[in-house]
Amino acid sequence: MAGRRRHTLSPDAFAALVQRAIADLPPAYAKLMETIAVVVEEEPSQEVLDDLELDSADDLLGLYQGQSLATESFFEAGGTAPAKISIYRGPILRQCESEEDIVQEVYDTVVHELGHHVGLDDEDMPY
Repeated sequence: MAGRRRHTLSPDAFAALVQRAIADLPPAYAKLMETIAVVVEEEPSQEVLDDLELDSADDLLGLYQGQSLATESFFEAGGTAPAKISIYRGPILRQCESEEDIVQEVYDTVVHELGHHVGLDDEDMPY
């Protein structure tokens, strides 16, 4: 990817894009997001990359951590951590060629991670 220009979107501006992506979700999906913590991180940790057996941070744009709604049960023991979506600013900025691409990738990543919350695997995602 030599020659590719890294975009300089400030952390605050990037976080605002994530918030806008959530606000732009259809109402039923936006309602689901109310129970999920969404955080913006600069890069995935080495521990996360190791756990997922990824060689490069650029291979991970977002991460869902938690139990999907498809496996949640009333009979589950309490004490499970709340659902969390991490959106990784650095990898998204490195993969996108324009600000429009960044906006679309942030939205797509939020939707993708929400898909994991409702029980979809990567193969089941619409893109």
